[in-house]
Amino acid sequence: MTKAQEVYDRVEALVASGVKKADAFRQVADEFEQPFNSMRGAYYAHTRTLGGAPSRPRKQAASNGDPIEQATTVLTRAVESIDAEVADAKTRVDEAKTEYEHLRDTAAERKAAIQAKIDVLKA
Repeated sequence: MTKAQEVYDRVEALVASGVKKADAFRQVADEFEQPFNSMRGAYYAHTRTLGGAPSRPRKQAASNGDPIEQATTVLTRAVESIDAEVADAKTRVDEAKTEYEHLRDTAAERKAAIQAKIDVLKA
């Protein structure tokens, strides 16, 4: 039995007993006195031998395509990526503004509650 299979079997047994998979990896890492990520690597390496987790497909190099068309496609994706980054930043700004307004609007009430506790402690 390989070490990867031992790790796999042990993790699967723990998961079957109700332990979360991440916690199972930590427990097995402690048992084997190995790093957490090494146990994850061994587990998933064994799942590939079982056919359970296919490896990432390799991108095929574009061949015989028009280089101008390929360059245009890459640059168009770059422009779309920038637009997505801007939209994500706008969302974060809106969320931060909402949080700021909530904190600002509830600050007096929260301070008063804390001050009341201080006053009780001093009394």
